[in-house]
Amino acid sequence: MKAGDLGELALRNLREAVLRNSLTTLGVAVGVASLVAMLSLGVGLQELATRRLSNSGLFDTVIVTARRNMQGMRRPAANPVPAKPERALDDDARSEFAGLPNVLEVYPQIRFPTEVRYNGNPYSTIVAGVPDSARGNGSYDGIQGSFFSGPHADEAILQIEFAKDLSEQTAALIGKDLVVRYAERQALVPQDGEGNGGSANQMDGGAGGFSIVPREKKLRIVGIVETEPAAGFGGFGSGRLLIPLEVASALRAAQVNDLRDAVRATTGKPVYASLTVRAKSPSQVEAIETAIKSMGFGTFSLLDATRNLRLFFTIFDLLLAIFGSLALAVATLGIINTLVMAILERRREIGILKALGAADRDVMQLFFVEAGVMGLFGGVLGVGFGWFIGRALTWGTNIYLHRQNLPSAHVFSVPWWLVLGAIVFAVGVSLAAGLYPATRAARLNPVEALRYE
Repeated sequence: MKAGDLGELALRNLREAVLRNSLTTLGVAVGVASLVAMLSLGVGLQELATRRLSNSGLFDTVIVTARRNMQGMRRPAANPVPAKPERALDDDARSEFAGLPNVLEVYPQIRFPTEVRYNGNPYSTIVAGVPDSARGNGSYDGIQGSFFSGPHADEAILQIEFAKDLSEQTAALIGKDLVVRYAERQALVPQDGEGNGGSANQMDGGAGGFSIVPREKKLRIVGIVETEPAAGFGGFGSGRLLIPLEVASALRAAQVNDLRDAVRATTGKPVYASLTVRAKSPSQVEAIETAIKSMGFGTFSLLDATRNLRLFFTIFDLLLAIFGSLALAVATLGIINTLVMAILERRREIGILKALGAADRDVMQLFFVEAGVMGLFGGVLGVGFGWFIGRALTWGTNIYLHRQNLPSAHVFSVPWWLVLGAIVFAVGVSLAAGLYPATRAARLNPVEALRYE
């Protein structure tokens, strides 16, 4: 039987029982819609998490600390790098990092506790230095106000929760001044009268130690951000008041690791608690991490954390696919029922086809085509229904987020591979469902079929 004749005959048979075949096709569509909606939720959440992390600018960042700081914080690596003697995280190491291939910049992490005075009231918080390169960071896309006017500007950006502590009307804070009270480190002159050569970046008091002097700094508020883009790693704290990194470095403020360094023998060179190494692209991060570890330092990057994140979303998507396929399994039973009923109604027709010379294979192909057509139409409709469900739920989710004063989010995503895969899967399931009815129809005895009333 020619393919054209086979298709025309299958479509005519489907039109003769429009209501029953339409309901069966609708059942397939509902099953596919359920599957598409479930999987698009998993894909959308994964893309949302990846997009937010990528926009933070931290996917291309490696946090470097002295190896002693990383003990007990990291699990053993799958492919450990041979250990090297412990080294100080000083300017020599910083220069080596900057000279590595594909390194964009290297700068210290500066965070220190402080007391903020605003309208005569004291507030305790953590100050964090932000490099000027963070200007293009996606974390500042929704900023109220503006980024720092320059790397040496006496300006501040507030994290939204800290801004709410200062005033209920956070927008009114922009342009206002506040005073930061902090403890400045001043290097002590050794007994032999030789100076230390204190540095703005110095994280150690030198051979002569250091003293603490209270200082104040007036800053102008220029912006407010929703997230905490200066959040620290390894317990270094989170920055809720952000200032330019050059300004933070010039303050020479005492930091949380100073007491530990004060009792440790030092060489008098500047020593950093941690350094941030930025790669030219996230694909270069792993190679840079390996190179830095081989120098004898500890590293951390978000790529380490996202390996577990990808595993979580893989399992999550698998569970969603299983639950979404339950409705499609019910639709499969509907296809089997429809085609079995069609055999009973068309026994004489099948007998006539066989009497005219139709082979068993032709009869099987006829029922397979009918099942495939129902699966194809059901898959296309199901993808449309699933897309509509995703759009509706995204719209409802954004309304809820807006009422909670949270930024909108696109939690559903229907990529092309999901559309194509859902349609192919629907056709495949329909053909599998039509296997039994097609085999049963092909085995009919034409003589008995012609005698059937």
